[in-house]
Amino acid sequence: MTSFTPTYKGVPLVTETGARIREQVSALIPLMRRHALEGERIGAMPQETLEALHATGAFMLTTPVELGGHALGIRDVVDIVAEMGRGDGAAGWLGFVAGGVRNLLGFPELALQELAETGRNAIGPWAVGASIFSTKVGEARSVDGGLMVKGTWHFGSGCKHAAWAAVGVELMGPQGPRRGMVLLERKQYEILDDWKVMGMRGTCSNSLRTTDETFVPQHRFVDMAELPARMDALNGRYEGLAYRVDARGLMMVTNLTNMAVTYGMARGALDCFIEQAKKLKPFNLPYPTIADAASTQMVAAKAAAMIDLTRAVLHEMAEIVDRSAIDGAGLSLDQESQMQMNSVYGRQLCDDAVSMLQLCLGSSTVGEGNPIQRFVRDIRVANTHGAVRVDPTAELHGRHLLGLPPFAMFAGGLPDVATQPPGGPGMPGMPPRP
Repeated sequence: MTSFTPTYKGVPLVTETGARIREQVSALIPLMRRHALEGERIGAMPQETLEALHATGAFMLTTPVELGGHALGIRDVVDIVAEMGRGDGAAGWLGFVAGGVRNLLGFPELALQELAETGRNAIGPWAVGASIFSTKVGEARSVDGGLMVKGTWHFGSGCKHAAWAAVGVELMGPQGPRRGMVLLERKQYEILDDWKVMGMRGTCSNSLRTTDETFVPQHRFVDMAELPARMDALNGRYEGLAYRVDARGLMMVTNLTNMAVTYGMARGALDCFIEQAKKLKPFNLPYPTIADAASTQMVAAKAAAMIDLTRAVLHEMAEIVDRSAIDGAGLSLDQESQMQMNSVYGRQLCDDAVSMLQLCLGSSTVGEGNPIQRFVRDIRVANTHGAVRVDPTAELHGRHLLGLPPFAMFAGGLPDVATQPPGGPGMPGMPPRP
């Protein structure tokens, strides 16, 4: 981490609260790594790790102060979540998931009261999101007082620890189908045993399903067409730097928090590489240790540079968001497009760097007890997320750079499902939301 404490117009971007939480999380890195294999085996965060991270406040970083959280700016958040990822990628991912509660604050007040009532007693994320921006979502129909909802929703990260799930639905209206988001209580859905994957196994990103229709009160529904305005309305509604940004800024906060997980994992892999290279003997070179080989030194230097560059870009973008919040100015489309591309490319640099480190050390890294192989797998799975893949993001940014008509986008690499036809892509010429 950088040793300086940035400020802007007298406002610290790295606060005492943020620094304290980061230091406490850093102290838990040995614990996170010790229990990471168990997390993979049970497909969830081990209870000891979950409770230890909860005690630091790491799952309440951007929750409003009024709801018991810290409402930290994104510069603070990326450092803390990166430390979680440095210990265990799954732990970092749950820190990212927990921050998603800010994206639910656009629900009506009664829903927020219900969410907070259970959330204050929760250990881990308050709620998870599943298939909100997906091409395929659940079904909903209007009834007196609300909706009847049914469906299967994928990638519900953190679902074994949360009391609520926000899921996407399609609702037939007078003018045809429209997309929405509903809040489901834990008792309303089952968690499918289908998270059988190569990495991020401890994130419990299982699918959720309602076998039969379940009733959702009207106050737990948000029309996706209204979501940008609802998120914009959060600006200044709560205390703290986290709530002085508009909808575009909020989504960039989500993007950068996700990026911090990948950066943290790469940093963790480098730590492990340095430690192991000093102890292991090379297979076919006459050096006392692998660290003594010139080839190892070059790999270490190049990988460290790639990871350091990612950190520098991450910090720069986080500070841009925080400074815009202090100025009361939103991010421009140019900034959003460039930041989205740079963040995605930084993730790819981390993937490439960690692959180099593993190949340099060789077969000693492939045992399931070695954190390096887990970092390799977890980073690769994290980078398959639809909103952070390099080539699609490059197409979006390339169109912007070349002045071509944009696709319909919500923000942060996410499609604008409110204006796209069900199951179909937005067409060039459909403007992004203002």
